[in-house]
Amino acid sequence: MLQKLRNSKSCANDAFNARKYAKAIDLYSQAIEVNSQNAVYWANRAFAHIKLEEYGSAIQDATKAIEVDPKYSKGYYRRGAAHLAMGKFKEALKDFQQRIVLSTIVVAIRLELGTISLKVGYLILNLPGQDLESRKYAQMIPDATKKLKECEKAVMKLKFEEAISVPESERRSIADSIDFHSIGKGPNSSVSTEVAIATVTVAVMAVVVMLVKTSKTTVAAAIVVGLLVLGACWWSGCKPDVEPQYSGARIEGDVVTLDFVKKMLDDFKNQKCLHKRYAFQIVLQTREILHALPSLVDIKVLDGKHFTVCGDVHGQKRIHICLTGDFVDRGSFSLEVILTLFAFKCMSPSAIYLARGNHESKSMNKIYGFEGEVRSKLNDTFVELFSEVFCYLPLAHVINEKVFVVHGGLFSVDGVKLSDIRAINRFCEPPEEGLMCELLWSDPQPLPGRGPSKRGVGLSFGADVTKRFLQENNLDLVVRSHEVKDEGYEIEHDGKLITVFSAPNYCDQMGNKGAFIRFEAPEMKPNIVTFSAVSHPDVKPMAYANNFLRMFQ
Repeated sequence: MLQKLRNSKSCANDAFNARKYAKAIDLYSQAIEVNSQNAVYWANRAFAHIKLEEYGSAIQDATKAIEVDPKYSKGYYRRGAAHLAMGKFKEALKDFQQRIVLSTIVVAIRLELGTISLKVGYLILNLPGQDLESRKYAQMIPDATKKLKECEKAVMKLKFEEAISVPESERRSIADSIDFHSIGKGPNSSVSTEVAIATVTVAVMAVVVMLVKTSKTTVAAAIVVGLLVLGACWWSGCKPDVEPQYSGARIEGDVVTLDFVKKMLDDFKNQKCLHKRYAFQIVLQTREILHALPSLVDIKVLDGKHFTVCGDVHGQKRIHICLTGDFVDRGSFSLEVILTLFAFKCMSPSAIYLARGNHESKSMNKIYGFEGEVRSKLNDTFVELFSEVFCYLPLAHVINEKVFVVHGGLFSVDGVKLSDIRAINRFCEPPEEGLMCELLWSDPQPLPGRGPSKRGVGLSFGADVTKRFLQENNLDLVVRSHEVKDEGYEIEHDGKLITVFSAPNYCDQMGNKGAFIRFEAPEMKPNIVTFSAVSHPDVKPMAYANNFLRMFQ
């Protein structure tokens, strides 16, 4: 039995190191079946769950490790990491403070003195009442203390944001304060050209008064003439354009064209930024389009026509496509991706359909990189604007009254009708429970019935749940994403549910394929196409993520 345990753990470790995390979980589970009183097995399995973003399962396993051995520091460490990844900063801080720092810390130090090795085990760090000598051990574990400090910063920032937050009923749309037409600034200016001209006109007239003592009536007349000239220029279409040195894509007038999108894509491939004026224009126009849509959008595909779910749109001029969310975060080109999708939506609203994923939310963007990326490449105003527009994204689509397309999955209760989904008020941040939450977060499971979510949000649902939902709504198939799959897709629940994942080699480390599904009307049978990753500019994933999250990668 002892040899079997060693083999299971060794094989599990090998699978983990090879980034075969699902296989590692199975092998750690075998070890746990033989000996459930070994905290290491539970903590290692928790780590594998974290790698698969199954944070709910990671918390359960880490908690079990702590129950088995309250002094086993990695149990608290893994649980804290999972809490951090879910944005539960206060819970994470408790784990790090009370258990990683205030509890025993395993520090292995080898002093090589010839053939003699000294191994120091449990060391107490910063316990209340400890002397200075004990506290010096903090210098021996900078990694743990650094993570603790980052977590403390996150909690303090959260408290500050809560303190200064404005009640929902009193908030104004950030879009009301943006006029992209007026953005025609010099390279070092913070005001629009119209304001600058008006200011200079008044200043010049004032100088004239002081120098030549012109009468007030003459000065007033000159100011009026100057402002009239400015107004005439504006009305004649001579509004200030962007800086002359800007060589990137430009939108002529108010219409986003295919030529503009092509130029923008070429610029993005060369890591050039789109001017803020045009970025504002794209996002604001998309906001108006999305705001008019229901929470559940019906799509009609004509006979003989194709429709693609979760596909690639580059170079395809007339494709009809639905993307199921999670457009941003983790990758370091999220801004380019979302601007491209929004530009296509502006160009042809009936050809591209966008649904909300669990990462189109403030809490996820704050942790996983989109907020930092937007702030780095654009500014804080865009951070707030994107957060607002994400709340306008529909939650699901139905294609030809047969195929239900959603990011996450189904529900904790039976009897949910399509009309219930249409009635959801989606113009808010995702709640932690209810229909909207479950649409964005839930996952299928192999067992029948329902179970706790491996992510810690939403739930897991079986084939019987899928079958009843389809029957009650006269549908044939559920298509969803939300989970990385080795082959880019997985067919589950007796062929009634397909998971499709369109990000190959996820985070530059998973080695998975990407996939999309092509349907042809009127049969609407799924044709799955897989593809592999291609090279991209040398910017690592998570480059803009929060510091504490990058520490756990």
